[in-house]
Amino acid sequence: MFALGPRLFEVSARRYLEGIHRTHGAPAFAAAGALPGLSAELDQHAAAVRDILDLGVETAGRVSPTVLLAGYMRGLLEDRTTPITEPVDWACAEWLHLRLAGACLQAALPEL
Repeated sequence: MFALGPRLFEVSARRYLEGIHRTHGAPAFAAAGALPGLSAELDQHAAAVRDILDLGVETAGRVSPTVLLAGYMRGLLEDRTTPITEPVDWACAEWLHLRLAGACLQAALPEL
């Protein structure tokens, strides 16, 4: 049996983030161009995610930021019994949709 290396976790995390970006990040970023309020909300959610991962995860320095972010997003979706889809109207999107889109914004930052 072989041990899974950090590279495999990184690749898996990137694929997961790309999927969430397709369903939430890209549509939200496009809508934010026309909705300044949405842009501000996404910035706030991205900052909250950054703080949670930086300050709330004890082993954050030993794990890739990409893996941490994917794990956080999976945790948000873990207990859902229904599949999540992108909201029809980003102007009145639910908290979870905004948090996922904000996390996508955090993933797009140069530090990751």
